[in-house]
Amino acid sequence: MSESYIQNLFAERIGGNQYGKSTAIYKFEKIKRAKLAALEANPGGEIIDMGVGEPDEMAFPEVVRVLSEEAAKPGNRGYADNGDQVFKDAAADYLKNVCGVGGIDPKTEVLHSIGSKAALSILPAALINPGDYVIMTTPGYPVFATHAKFYGGLVHNLPINQENQFLPDLNAIPADVLEKAKVLVLNYPNNPTGASATPEFFADVVAFAKANNIVVVHDAAYTALVFEGSPLSFLSVPGAKDVGVELHSTSKSFNMTGWRCGFVAGNSLLVKAYGDVKDNTDSGQFLAIQHAAAYCLDHPEITEEIAAKYSRRMDGLVEVLGTLGFNAKKPKGSFFLYVPSPKAVVQEDGQRVAFQNGEEASQWLIRQKLISTVPWDESGAFLRFSVTFAGKGEAAEQAVLTEIKNRLGSVTFEF
Repeated sequence: MSESYIQNLFAERIGGNQYGKSTAIYKFEKIKRAKLAALEANPGGEIIDMGVGEPDEMAFPEVVRVLSEEAAKPGNRGYADNGDQVFKDAAADYLKNVCGVGGIDPKTEVLHSIGSKAALSILPAALINPGDYVIMTTPGYPVFATHAKFYGGLVHNLPINQENQFLPDLNAIPADVLEKAKVLVLNYPNNPTGASATPEFFADVVAFAKANNIVVVHDAAYTALVFEGSPLSFLSVPGAKDVGVELHSTSKSFNMTGWRCGFVAGNSLLVKAYGDVKDNTDSGQFLAIQHAAAYCLDHPEITEEIAAKYSRRMDGLVEVLGTLGFNAKKPKGSFFLYVPSPKAVVQEDGQRVAFQNGEEASQWLIRQKLISTVPWDESGAFLRFSVTFAGKGEAAEQAVLTEIKNRLGSVTFEF
């Protein structure tokens, strides 16, 4: 059967006439297949899933109640477009009261998003022309880069590694890249490393942006999930609002992943440009969801309770992995534990299995021990454990941690 003419009509940005023909299997698909294979080989077995990057529990009951009440109001039924003032005011208050960011005008410097992912996909349309560079930390969340390339932009990957506490070396960016660079995308606490930024680093970023005429986009999805001290916002650094915007999300901080609500705040001109593109991209998030999210922003104690749970779980996981030889160190925030991948394992039967990278180690853990993690090999071989595993209450959490130790305690890892 001959190919449909449609095969020749796809845009080059998604593969052109080769679209759909690739046989490459992407990382998360490999993980999915490995989990299915492991369960087929172990009937009745249970995967301990520490690869999922989303909360393991629902939004708090009081938040669901607010959603229900707001959904019943006729005034909330229509198109939200770029939102109403309720959520904007709550976002500005949240930045001030939780993150110590004063002086945010909720009318001109805040706009809602249908989650951070949507904002990261919209902003490139406002900034990137063909040939413009985006500087992205790697490993990292690729959405901004993907859409920048859709518009003909170029991407410079800036490695982050243990030696620099997973903060990028801005001085390592080549001069020819800087000449064409438009945007620097950051994310702290970081996915996947869990690393946190410092006020000093953010101050350097502001100076760097001003010296090179670069916009800073800080993806702050995990900013409020801290285990010590207060959340650190990029916008809290003097001059930050002159050079960039920050993206906040209710997904991770308030267990509202599927609700899809967040906000963009910062430089008024950038917020306006984001809003203009957004206005031609979507019709806004349901106002009832925005108002429930506003309730959350007014009640940061919800996040504090969630963060305390992750901190407790992180303590336990670090201890368990440490007894097994992993170089596991508790991060200051997020729910991710990023550890160097083992180079080999000696199994119960004495057989030694070598791993060329994190992906091979991850596949072995899933298939042999029914433990799912996410490998990251972009800047060294690492595994990302998420403490969002299923376990309701401290007793259930401890049972999961004990099971991890039991499953892995019978083998010897080499690093």
